[in-house]
Amino acid sequence: MAAGVSIVETLYTYPGNFRAYKALVAAQYSGVDVKVASDFKFGETNKNTNFISKFPLGKVPAFESGDGFCLSESNAIAQYVGNSQLAGKSPKDAAKIQQWISFGDNEIVPSACTWVFPCLGIIQYNKQEAEKAKEQIKKVLTLLNDYLLTRTYLVGERITQADISVSCCLMLLYQHVLDAEFRKPFQNVNRWFTTLVNQKQFKAVVGNFQMCTKMAQFDSKKYAELHGQKKETAKKDSKKEAKPKQAKKEAKPKDEEEAEDDMPKEKESKDPFAAYPKGTFNLDEFKRTYSNKDTVTVALPYFWEKFDKENWSIWYCEYAEDVSKKRQFMCCNLVSGLMQRLDKLRKNAFGCMCLFGEDFKVSISGVWFWRGHDLAFTLSPDWQVDYESYKWKKLDPDDPETKKLVHKYFVMEGDFEGKPFFEGKVYK
Repeated sequence: MAAGVSIVETLYTYPGNFRAYKALVAAQYSGVDVKVASDFKFGETNKNTNFISKFPLGKVPAFESGDGFCLSESNAIAQYVGNSQLAGKSPKDAAKIQQWISFGDNEIVPSACTWVFPCLGIIQYNKQEAEKAKEQIKKVLTLLNDYLLTRTYLVGERITQADISVSCCLMLLYQHVLDAEFRKPFQNVNRWFTTLVNQKQFKAVVGNFQMCTKMAQFDSKKYAELHGQKKETAKKDSKKEAKPKQAKKEAKPKDEEEAEDDMPKEKESKDPFAAYPKGTFNLDEFKRTYSNKDTVTVALPYFWEKFDKENWSIWYCEYAEDVSKKRQFMCCNLVSGLMQRLDKLRKNAFGCMCLFGEDFKVSISGVWFWRGHDLAFTLSPDWQVDYESYKWKKLDPDDPETKKLVHKYFVMEGDFEGKPFFEGKVYK
């Protein structure tokens, strides 16, 4: 896209969306005038008919050019508003840039959100998953630190989209949990990150970035308040999860108050499915049946007898990102991470994910169902962490092929187009 074109470019997003920063910073470097829609309200604007007609998934960031051209994936938007410098000066550089962009999305973001989101009160805390996320972040930072030992930037001698995208993926971490002690071993990464966020193009979007001074911790009282739980429950939870003195000190630090504005949570205190009819399908009963009874002879017949197709929908998904360089256990972690970050969706959804192949030849796909006929992940910013890494297709419950597909994935047996099955995971 050529800079200097007098066309109004609009980006729809909520405040502090690190995915949107990828495109907004790129636009600063290329000179493209991108305006953030001032009247956008997450949960309202992205659900109206006009918005959905342009962006069917209803997710943000979403981009609309003055000539009507629309895009809805952050990396695609960044590429469109960027310039040749950011894209790479040769095919090899361009490929490396894409490699780093994928690295940020797949290796950093899932673990960053697993660690940081509970600290912001967005999702419930899970100690085991949080510790795994910390270890993953250490591995990522070690890799970057070694790589940047003899390099100023990730690709070439100038800032590219690789630097912009990876640094944006790290912002949640540097802002909330990477205190001085934790980040001390990663001096090369710190130097690189500090260099970037102090560039005028970054400051024009992010402002004066403040590095974390005290590692944020999960505060059960804050979580209870944000999610509308009773005070009595909050008190009990706070005794279990944190020392009273610590909870008191960390209840309202300024940087976390600002972070609460990063994702609209007024809507999150309510059930994202509140506007949807409950229908007649008893999800809890099905889950008990699936867990305790034979899948083929009891659970599947129960599902098809009770399934309420007027108020529930069935979906097929395939992992769309490149996993050719990943081992089986790494792909298993991808699926586990997705399910962990969708914890609040459990009351209204069920899914079976299957992993096929062997190391460096893995594929991931699955079958889910949930309340309503929209893509459920768009209902809450909490659920938009990595669902876009998958291609989602709505299935017709009356189609015999759908019934075959549901049978194979719920049972985790059968002909999967010749792909060797090695592990399955159930979201329930």
